[in-house]
Amino acid sequence: MSDLPNCPKCHSEYTYEDGSLFVCPECAHEWTLESETEDQKVVKDAYGNVLNDGDSITVIKDLKVKGSSSVVKIGTKVKSIRLVDGDHDIDCKIDGFGAMKLKSEFVKKV
Repeated sequence: MSDLPNCPKCHSEYTYEDGSLFVCPECAHEWTLESETEDQKVVKDAYGNVLNDGDSITVIKDLKVKGSSSVVKIGTKVKSIRLVDGDHDIDCKIDGFGAMKLKSEFVKKV
């Protein structure tokens, strides 16, 4: 039985070692054990609660919408968020505004 980890991308069990890298022959993904743990970025709201995909959040500050004169008001509830990499780490749809990207420091988990 092999002690090699499954592929983090496609979960294939047919991985092999190539020097310091692990390689998946099915999806051609290459990784190291160090990069596998670094990929697990933890996103927290303004109060330190850990956010996950599918969570519901509330906006805790009036936010100006870039390129528009409208404002997302404090207390606006957002359902089914998606976490993404980047400066704005929450991707969501807000009723009346459409698709938006938010920073986690301006929301709280419901």
